[in-house]
Amino acid sequence: MIGVLVSGTGSNLQALLDDGLPVCAVATNVDRAPALERARRAGIPTGVYPLAEYPDRVDRDLAMAEWLEDNGANLVVCAGYMQLLTVDFLYVFGGRVVNVHPALLPAFPGARAVEDALAAGATVTGATVHLVDEGVDTGPVLRQEAVPILPDDTVETLHARIQAVEHRILPEIVRELIAT
Repeated sequence: MIGVLVSGTGSNLQALLDDGLPVCAVATNVDRAPALERARRAGIPTGVYPLAEYPDRVDRDLAMAEWLEDNGANLVVCAGYMQLLTVDFLYVFGGRVVNVHPALLPAFPGARAVEDALAAGATVTGATVHLVDEGVDTGPVLRQEAVPILPDDTVETLHARIQAVEHRILPEIVRELIAT
């Protein structure tokens, strides 16, 4: 069963749901994340874990990990989750945490990957699905796919094309992981 972490609109969550994957719980750090409504419409339990309500990230992450486990998660997918996870959280799930990132890692890690690719004058970027470790987008790559950067691209147009790739490869990798 899959626990999904989100912070925004939840388009990658929706890709997992549309693919029929067994999402058992959705957690967020943002109390009004639009992704929560997607989960609720699908009848999936949601949990909100704002950092301000915990003494520190470790306590917050452990509470979130316990809630995900209690809801049956044995694989966690970061689908637009915009917080670093602590080692304690990663330990609970024993290397079964994946992330989707809008760049061809190791190029352009971090929260502004699309903006950074455009600012660097890159001609290609892409999408990466990788295992999460304690670094910033440094875990082992599971799959990547390139997306060309067009001369008239904006952050919005490029991000839309990258998301189309993310929405296809993320469910493929997750399906492979739950089969093992």
